[in-house]
Amino acid sequence: MRFTYLIAAACLAATPAIAQDGDVGKALYGQYCASCHGDDGTGTGPMAEYLNVKPADLTGLAAANDGEFPMLKAIHIIDGRTGVRAHGGPMPVFGDVFMEQGGHGAPYYTDVLATRGRVLSLATYLESLQK
Repeated sequence: MRFTYLIAAACLAATPAIAQDGDVGKALYGQYCASCHGDDGTGTGPMAEYLNVKPADLTGLAAANDGEFPMLKAIHIIDGRTGVRAHGGPMPVFGDVFMEQGGHGAPYYTDVLATRGRVLSLATYLESLQK
């Protein structure tokens, strides 16, 4: 039983470190977001012209929120807790995508932690793109 708590504590301790690693967020952005939102986050990715709803310019999220990056809102949009018109169709909900990558049929605690770490890494990277 102690071993289980030790593993859970280690996973929890590692999650913020993973989320703070800008390379993880940048890699996730490149893999899942850049094709529509562009490498620079301005909404000009190579797939943008083929979409019915123009991808958002992600570099202006802080400016549109009185100069403060809306971290919680960004996290909720990425993981699917808050809907966005464009996300209701062609954009996948990445919380679900990341959970499926856990490899287990039902969500394991470690899958949930890894998913939250990835979502936080991605949101932190978006914060770094702000103008």
